[in-house]
Amino acid sequence: MSSIAKRNAAGKGALFKRMWDAKILYLILLPGLIHMIVFKLLPLFGLVIAFQDYSIFQGVLKSKWVGFEHFSAFVNDSYFWKLVRNTVLLAIFNLMFVFPIPIIFALFVNEVKNSPIKRFVQTLSFFPYFISSAVMVSILYKLLSPQGGLVNDVLNALGFDSVFFMAEPGWFRALYVGLNVWQLFGYNAIIYIAAMTSIDPHLYEAADLDGASRWQKIFRVTLPSIQTTIVVMFILAIGQILTVDLDKILLMYNPSIYDTADVIQSYVYRQAFSSEGFPNYSYGAAVGLMQSVIAFVLVIGANKISSRYSDSRLF
Repeated sequence: MSSIAKRNAAGKGALFKRMWDAKILYLILLPGLIHMIVFKLLPLFGLVIAFQDYSIFQGVLKSKWVGFEHFSAFVNDSYFWKLVRNTVLLAIFNLMFVFPIPIIFALFVNEVKNSPIKRFVQTLSFFPYFISSAVMVSILYKLLSPQGGLVNDVLNALGFDSVFFMAEPGWFRALYVGLNVWQLFGYNAIIYIAAMTSIDPHLYEAADLDGASRWQKIFRVTLPSIQTTIVVMFILAIGQILTVDLDKILLMYNPSIYDTADVIQSYVYRQAFSSEGFPNYSYGAAVGLMQSVIAFVLVIGANKISSRYSDSRLF
């Protein structure tokens, strides 16, 4: 056996030995890997129906190919721009409030020096993340109910008429964004709090020696130190700009608020799982694929911009 072959064999033997020594770690990794393959990668092959006139009776292999017909039909649909407008507006409002509020909250929590109070506030803010969307919307309905709802009781006590908030198109976006802020701000803040714990304490000591106030330390030390984390989270948020929480929307849905509540995902849901006639799986898959491609392009663009103006990027 040549020296090169011996080295290759020795290298493979060493690799297998390291893998065997770390077998417990690989076993821990296995469930997540299986989940990713079964629920993330394998379903991608089903996207082929977006280019077919798919029939559940004929299956993927025998369904008629129609190319980009469904994509063209969606873009030329008179309802297309209303769906895009509603989706983008919801996403922009979500980005304006859901993204910065956890950063602000994390900055204030980081300034709390009393550890028990700090842990209590973090736990309390994190708790809504574990409440299901169905329960959160039910709580919202109860609070805003025109008969016996706390908010309307207060309005009546102040001399105002009751308002059926859940049936008013103008209130839908504010209520949706408010629910997202309530549910996610504590969870998202953990990422920034974790980033703040890695900041070198000597930076704060140097700032104290220079006579910096708390606000100055926040803007001159803390924020610049977690800039990379903020940029990465912003890029990921940009990727979700055409994605909304469908569960919340469907739970808050009613015909009186379709004008502002109907978004691309709810439209896909109605098309793909229509209760009237046969569901149009191909059309729904085409709309969903188009949305994903646009989101991917936005992520690439945001990543390129961030790499141009800073050292922070995803890839």
